[in-house]
Amino acid sequence: MLNKTIKQLTIFITITISTISIGFAENICMPIGGVGMPNFVPQEDGSFTIVALLTGSVSNAAGKVTGQRTTETGLEMDMEHYFMTNKGGFMHTKDLGILTQVVGKKDQYMIEITYDIQEASTSGELKGYKGRFNSFGLVDLANLNGLIRYSGEICK
Repeated sequence: MLNKTIKQLTIFITITISTISIGFAENICMPIGGVGMPNFVPQEDGSFTIVALLTGSVSNAAGKVTGQRTTETGLEMDMEHYFMTNKGGFMHTKDLGILTQVVGKKDQYMIEITYDIQEASTSGELKGYKGRFNSFGLVDLANLNGLIRYSGEICK
């Protein structure tokens, strides 16, 4: 009877430890953040390609505006970005940018972007990471440049 109880207890403890270990292994998260200086390159079709030097978690990015709508306070932009790290990490995001016109400043906007990571596109040190992160800043569409701060936490 005692041996049976010890065996059952051992099995229970083993299963519990395995379950806890798997739970921790599935939730590896890392902070992401830094500063970017986007440049907007006009395309023949009227859209923009975006290139940016970044500091922090990622080193550079490229992107494009895939749709644009005028709102009461400025613009809404559908965007896609491609982020690279200096250690070979890569991720693709599909995003929504909200641009709020700065009063009295033609073509200048406060910008907020929500980046949704496309998990299947991740590679290198970013392989398997998913989730979303955000940025905010200022852009000057007359001079085709800006300054943003990005931050968040991504997990795998």
